[in-house]
Amino acid sequence: MMFTLTDQVAIVTGGGRGLGREMALALAEAGAHVVVCSRNLPACEATAKEIEALGVRSIAVACDVTDKASVTAVVEKTLDVFGKIDILINNSGTSWAGPMVDIPEDKWDKVMEVNVKGAFLFSQAVAPSMMARKAGKIINIASVSGFGGTSPLVMDTLPYNTSKGAVMTLTKDLAVKLAYHNIQVNAIAPGFFPTKITKELFAKQGDQIRKFIPARRFGEGDDLRGAAVFLSSRASNYMNGHILVVDGGIQAMA
Repeated sequence: MMFTLTDQVAIVTGGGRGLGREMALALAEAGAHVVVCSRNLPACEATAKEIEALGVRSIAVACDVTDKASVTAVVEKTLDVFGKIDILINNSGTSWAGPMVDIPEDKWDKVMEVNVKGAFLFSQAVAPSMMARKAGKIINIASVSGFGGTSPLVMDTLPYNTSKGAVMTLTKDLAVKLAYHNIQVNAIAPGFFPTKITKELFAKQGDQIRKFIPARRFGEGDDLRGAAVFLSSRASNYMNGHILVVDGGIQAMA
């Protein structure tokens, strides 16, 4: 019962596909009603149908996480339909790869806007409702690449790595700011998982990266499901500001 999410209400950004979809389905399997949002509405609608097939409620909403009005609209829609928000997973993300000297300014800005500003705007938008109810869970999706420097032979993604380091600090400071209100803010730091962001990277350097991982394999969708449910449930009620690493052992070598 520590891990049940029966009748909880969750918002998962970027929940229409990839790891966001996996986590949205995991919460639904644990009993939560799930709001799936991203700029790709058809993908969100497809995931919402999968969720409802599990016996819980789900709605799909189009959203640009970098736009405050769009974020506010998702939160207001959720409150209108479900009356509360128990869980927020800030999963939407983007990246840009290339040598540091060649990174266009607008691409740097886009990565920061989506990965950092988006997580802040959504956290800010759900906080008043959670504070009023004295309960809430905010889960940010960071990355092992945010812990420090990464060889360009593995990940030549300076904007992404920087943004994920910022997400970790955002997580810790939000945790301190909101702890008094019984809101737990934690993050998951995945290692290498097949996603839209890593598709090109794996095509070029997949074999080399796999050898670098102690588990000798990439992560799979199921590998994040348990972590998402744990941090969403009352089993993690005394955890705040923690970065939960799910990486096959990479960080253990640091």
